[in-house]
Amino acid sequence: MNKEDKRVTRLLAPGPAGIAEAAGILRAGGLVALPTETVYGLGGLATDPRAVAEIYRAKDRPSFNPLIAHVADVAAARREGVFDVRAEKLAEAFWPGPLTLVLPLAPGATVCDLARAGLDSIALRIPGNVLTRSVIAAAGGPVAAPSANLSGHVSPATAAHVLADLDGRIDAVVSGGACPVGVESTIVSLLDETPRLLRPGGVPRAEIERVLGESLAGAVEDEAGQPVAPGLLASHYAPRASVRLEAETLREGEIGLDFCGRFADAPGRALDLSPSGDLTEAAANLFSMLRALDASGAREIAVAPIPEEDLGEAINDRLRRAAAPRG
Repeated sequence: MNKEDKRVTRLLAPGPAGIAEAAGILRAGGLVALPTETVYGLGGLATDPRAVAEIYRAKDRPSFNPLIAHVADVAAARREGVFDVRAEKLAEAFWPGPLTLVLPLAPGATVCDLARAGLDSIALRIPGNVLTRSVIAAAGGPVAAPSANLSGHVSPATAAHVLADLDGRIDAVVSGGACPVGVESTIVSLLDETPRLLRPGGVPRAEIERVLGESLAGAVEDEAGQPVAPGLLASHYAPRASVRLEAETLREGEIGLDFCGRFADAPGRALDLSPSGDLTEAAANLFSMLRALDASGAREIAVAPIPEEDLGEAINDRLRRAAAPRG
């Protein structure tokens, strides 16, 4: 993060005034670290792609993995994900609590493409911490909240841990004491007939299997041999069109994913991630523009060069995956 981007990080008290201030920051597109029963999460409105991009930026996260959307109650969760009988059983047994369910995306879902890494599924959790649920409810929408630490660092269990990593990078931390569970939530996928344990965590496997009445299978791996789950390397949105990277000009028959006006001499044939060269804006637009270009029916998408710095590293990571040969 550049020096000019440094901000003052406020420590908010865990009362009505702190809840109201935290919710106001979130509604304005800011970032607030929130205590949960597992670890502190770095919260931003999951409906706001620019806020989600700021989460990645603050964490120095190297790739756009899907983020868990935290909601205040089951009614809010049902607006975002499609619940089957298994999901209803697990929600009744373990929510609020340290269980994340990966479900098909509901038709009227509001969580943005960037928070879902372009996938047609969603990871949902109702945190057990009453304070954080109050902030989410007051913010008025789902809150994306990966662990509130720099990418690769140990997850934070206290407000002091958060400040050690993110002071000057985020707007506020709600001080809620130590997290009693101290490890991340268990993640279970219900995307197909077989329920899958994607990440062990605060709810033991045996308790989940008891409620479901069946065993949990392991995670499905992506083409790189990595599990598909938030907090791990993710599967990703792959366009039908072929993708050509580091394009200086548009070839005949191509449409463009532009950056900083590189394809300005081909009006009507490109979408610009950020005409001004703002990498946060580019990250916020990435998945929606890639989908829009793919929906045009073009067979080839040319991508302008994007700097390999700040959020550019994550943008290029996703674009390289999109351009990878597919069997």
